[in-house]
Amino acid sequence: MDLGFARLDTDRADRTGDPEVVFGAGKTPDQVVSALSALHRAHPSRAVLATRLTDDALAACRRELPAATLDEVGRVATLGPRPVAVGRVAVVAGGTADLPVVRETAVTIEVFGAAPDLILDVGVAGLHRLLAERDRFATADVIVAIAGMEAALPSVVGGLTGVPLIAVPTSVGYGWHLEGLTAWLATLNSCAPGVLTVNVDNGFGAGVAAARIARRAAAPAPAAPPRLDGPTSP
Repeated sequence: MDLGFARLDTDRADRTGDPEVVFGAGKTPDQVVSALSALHRAHPSRAVLATRLTDDALAACRRELPAATLDEVGRVATLGPRPVAVGRVAVVAGGTADLPVVRETAVTIEVFGAAPDLILDVGVAGLHRLLAERDRFATADVIVAIAGMEAALPSVVGGLTGVPLIAVPTSVGYGWHLEGLTAWLATLNSCAPGVLTVNVDNGFGAGVAAARIARRAAAPAPAAPPRLDGPTSP
């Protein structure tokens, strides 16, 4: 679908199971509204998502798309009904400063068909807070661990459970944290086995991956195909 400023991939849902998403950064408010509206028309039975929205784009969505659901903290907008959730994703976050990435992650998980379970403000500086929530994240289908500073949280969580874990380093910290590079290198070099990491502040990418893993993990097992060899002749 050619909008002049963008060519929307309306067949993506057929190929991948999920519709295209509007990346709001660098787009004008009118472009965000137009793209989100066009995707909604192409997928009326399924929520579509716009991320990284400016204040002006959020205001335009509120004004022009009254049916849209806005998340001011996560800077995202959705339009259309969200799918029935299959699977649970524990979103474990270090501190309140990580909330913008947490909210982007949570809304993405919902739009992509799983249920987020937010476990907030459990950074390793107060390890007792994290340990008190162990049963919640250890029984999830997948974990997204979000942290800035030195980003020790994903490694600690990875050492407490064998649940698939996606780390999201954030650009939160004192002094020379290099806009999240310090946190990203920490997650990339995690000592805990099985920790995967996305780019700095990429709650959207982590949310998509986590929802897809959770959907597969929680879905009923497919029936075994019939045997074709039959009984062995005497």
